[in-house]
Amino acid sequence: MNAHLNAHVKADETSVQRQQAIDAALRHFDSGDFLRDLERRVAFRTESQNPAQADALRAYLSDEIAPALAQLGFTSRLAANPVNARAPFLIAERIENPALPTVLTYGHGDVVRGYDDQWRAGLAPWRVSVEGDRWYGRGCADNKGQHSVNFAALAAVLAAREGKLGYNVKVIFETGEEIGSPGLDAVCAAERDALAADVFIASDGPRVSAQRPTIFLGSRGGVTFELLIDLREGAHHSGNWGGALRNPAVVLSHAIASLVDRHGAIAVEGLRPPPVPASVRAALADIELGGDDNAPAIDADWGEPGLTPTERVIAWNTLEVLAFKAGNPDAPVNAIPPRAQATCQLRFVVGTDYRRVGEHLDAHFARLGFPEVRVRVMQTAAATRLDPDDAWVHWALDSLRASTGKKPALLPNLGGTVPNDVFAETLGLPTLWVPHSYPACAQHAPNEHLLGSVARESLAVMAGLWFDLGADAQRLAARSASAADHAAR
Repeated sequence: MNAHLNAHVKADETSVQRQQAIDAALRHFDSGDFLRDLERRVAFRTESQNPAQADALRAYLSDEIAPALAQLGFTSRLAANPVNARAPFLIAERIENPALPTVLTYGHGDVVRGYDDQWRAGLAPWRVSVEGDRWYGRGCADNKGQHSVNFAALAAVLAAREGKLGYNVKVIFETGEEIGSPGLDAVCAAERDALAADVFIASDGPRVSAQRPTIFLGSRGGVTFELLIDLREGAHHSGNWGGALRNPAVVLSHAIASLVDRHGAIAVEGLRPPPVPASVRAALADIELGGDDNAPAIDADWGEPGLTPTERVIAWNTLEVLAFKAGNPDAPVNAIPPRAQATCQLRFVVGTDYRRVGEHLDAHFARLGFPEVRVRVMQTAAATRLDPDDAWVHWALDSLRASTGKKPALLPNLGGTVPNDVFAETLGLPTLWVPHSYPACAQHAPNEHLLGSVARESLAVMAGLWFDLGADAQRLAARSASAADHAAR
């Protein structure tokens, strides 16, 4: 009886401590401290696409992130980028006990170009402007607001648990995510021991909607490729030569049309994914695409037949034409152009034969009689997806539900691409992403913004998650290790 009573008392104490951590995180928001942190961080002009801002990228790590982590008990160091020297890394750790489980987290301090002159009157990319629920500023949503939430929530848990998390934390911070994360994989491979962990938890990208807390477990991959037809030197008068010379724009249009049918379904077997797994379909059953304000109207008859719009974006492959050029579109003349080119992109899910995209395209065009089309694969990022039935996933969903009283959305993978393959494959970790933005945040565009209401709820979400990790990490890490051993046999 005493043991039973003691267990109840301990559970009550834990519940009180958990709520204290959440309350502290909410006070951080309500006091204005979170806004002040974000204002300071947004003021760093960390445009990784702009070579002139290399000093700002380094300063964001050394002068802002490293001191903030030091206040939480982390030691940190800058690591050089072997691929792009302008985009350094920060590696930090907080080790309570080497025998405890370890979580690896991540953030990126760089942003896309500010496009200063394109913001609405009264707004500017390098200061935070609050208008009702919208907090405007470059990086508010991607990614400065998101990693600010995670660090503030971690501080709240440390305070509630009297300076002890019950696990170790490691951090890798990059400053080149917006230029394709050059060097991230190489640094993680070289620092494999320093970054060794049991689970990866981080934040980027949008929720499925502003109202619904979300977890995603990976991302679709991407292959960007160029199609080029170059038939002759120089343009020729369309009146004197039209009907006698092949037009490369017409030929390329037909070549592209052979890749995707008129309803958007991929027609090249090698570019199609395997069937949607039952666990993925079940996870997406209650998720509706495009529910937020400013979301575009969905074309219900576009894409792979037999799938919902959500399944087409999350669980299937899509082939898009990003750009097409022949002649001078801004000042056309009466001439048959000599060349035409298109930049295309395949977004793909796990199980796609993406390493052979170029081969599949060459074989397809040869079979259909398009020998003029030259294919050049330009950029590739792998697709990843943690099993939706993984124990870490169920734990995280339970934590989010307990903190918010809402049923969280589970995306087996993001429709876009984050560098999750580095963490899932190079480092071999189960990966959980808890996004703190929403689809209409205008990331990468003028007037980027974070919703204050989402940031506040996210502080509660992450305080609960970081707290629960202290209670459950050892059990989950042991179970994950056992499953990995079983799979290896």
